[in-house]
Amino acid sequence: MTSEMWDERYATKEYVWAIEPNQFVKEHLTDLDPGTAIDLGAGEGRNAVWLASLGWQATAVDFSAVALEKGEKLAADHDVSVNFVQADATTYQAPEQVDLVVLSYLQLPADKQSVILEHAKTWVRPGGTLFVIAHDESNVADGYGGPPVSEVCYTVDRTVTALDGLDIVTAEVAERIVDTPDGPQTALDTLVIAKGPSESNN
Repeated sequence: MTSEMWDERYATKEYVWAIEPNQFVKEHLTDLDPGTAIDLGAGEGRNAVWLASLGWQATAVDFSAVALEKGEKLAADHDVSVNFVQADATTYQAPEQVDLVVLSYLQLPADKQSVILEHAKTWVRPGGTLFVIAHDESNVADGYGGPPVSEVCYTVDRTVTALDGLDIVTAEVAERIVDTPDGPQTALDTLVIAKGPSESNN
């Protein structure tokens, strides 16, 4: 989808996504010591705003100006400061290394996934964290919701391969329970957490 198409999708009074952080973001990142963070493909900024509420210096990057405007409102409503940057996730480059990079459901074709991951891993400071959560390819046939085609979904193996050079902490297909009118359904997500190797290991 183009930025114009996303602008149109976000051009509603209500938030398109939940305003609470993604459940896996909250589960795995709550106990990290706050530092600097980049939320790439941040949408309306829910994860960046949550990080800021914990004391992080968060930068939210998205190519939809409308989404970022809503993110600014969300940040104001939570009385936190977030640096919002309009940029294409495939070409954005961080001005300096950070303590945390978050990629949350940044669903793009596999070749663009590789480009983004190759960029993102260079932004992580030694000892910093790169966190990836996305709809897994297996979700198309065996899970609930998400993109109807596998071309924009992730796999654990492909994600780990793209993050070569980082220390992989977690690499799994995570189950996410979704409440629906027909009862709970299970979505399948790629979850990969990696650490920047310490300088002594380089």
